Amino acid sequence: MYATESDPWRFASSPYERDKYAATLAALPRARYASGLEVGCSIGVFTHALCPRCDALVGLDVVPSVLDAARARCADCPNARFELAAVPGAWPEGRFDLIVISEVAYYLDRADLARLVARVRGAVLPEADIVLVHWLGVTHYPLSGDEAAEGFIADAQDFARVLKQSRTAEYRLDVLRVTRSDPKPAP
Repeated sequence: MYATESDPWRFASSPYERDKYAATLAALPRARYASGLEVGCSIGVFTHALCPRCDALVGLDVVPSVLDAARARCADCPNARFELAAVPGAWPEGRFDLIVISEVAYYLDRADLARLVARVRGAVLPEADIVLVHWLGVTHYPLSGDEAAEGFIADAQDFARVLKQSRTAEYRLDVLRVTRSDPKPAP
């Protein structure tokens, strides 16, 4: 998609994205996080909005040119860094007190969703927040937005509980709080 257009989903201009980003920021239980991770940062629009809330923020994506755009957009955010990574196979070093997984998990099948949850389990700090945001429309991906969110929540129930949930006609937003974290990252 990015080969022919720099912002094919209109992250920087669509009212849907603007409203979803505002709702996501408003749903964060804490004003500030020490170490955030955004899985699927794309061109960095939400990353830029999230930077003031994190001492350090890592953005992941699978397309090098997209990460270049995110770096340029967040050039005024010295606390942000970006890595090329296809989750759940690749995962950054470190532990996080905030992980945002927005409009990404439905690209995974159930087995990879379970692997993603295992990665998150091994990377969260005690009492970290995990934010899931997923579009509810029809997709041609392995999972629907509801299936992705419900599958993640079910697989994470041994280490995280739902703190709050909200739903619009277009997307759902789930915030989980870590109740127990593993001392070392999952493989």
